[in-house]
Parts: sequence; C-alpha cells; structure tokens
Amino acid sequence: MKRKFGIVYITASDKKEAKKIVEVLLKERLVACVNHFPISSEYWWNGKIERSREYLLICKTTRRNFNKIKKKATEIHSYEVPEILLLPISDGYEGFLRWIKKETI
Repeated sequence: MKRKFGIVYITASDKKEAKKIVEVLLKERLVACVNHFPISSEYWWNGKIERSREYLLICKTTRRNFNKIKKKATEIHSYEVPEILLLPISDGYEGFLRWIKKETI
C-alpha cells in the first residue's frame, strides 16, 4: 500500500482562492483531506526578492490523482506559475493510508 499516496503542496494567493481550490478538490474526491493556513513567503520573481502573504494547502491524496489535482488547481489559480508539488509518502500509519484510499476516487 505504501508509495501509492502523496501530499500535494499548493500555495494560493489568499484565503478566498485557497478555499475555492479546496472546495473543488474535495467535491471531486481528488483529495481526502486538506489542511490550509496563512503563511509568509519570500521568493525570487522577475529578478527581485518578493515578500507576500499566501495560503498553504497540504492535500492528502493518492499519487494517481496528482495530474487531475494539478489541472484543477491550475484552472482556478491566479498565479502565472503556481506552486503545485507532489511529495510522495514513503511510509505512514496504515489505517490513515487506507482512509485516504477509501475517500478518494
């Protein structure tokens, strides 16, 4: 069962955008759960250092859903280059992993 699961890490421009992404991903059962919270980010953009407030989404899902999640999040996202990363889960509590599998398509 291991290696079939992942965390999808997404940053959003604000709470409204984050909630819209979360709603779509949950309704379409692409994710079992999403944690979201405000963060401060500092990064290079167009040759200079930028600072902004963003929302971080930590999505629990199966790895097979990553491309669908990426497509849906990109359609909603306001960023030119949205941060959407798959972090494979190499191990975890088996009961939690079974729950992810049960709750996603």
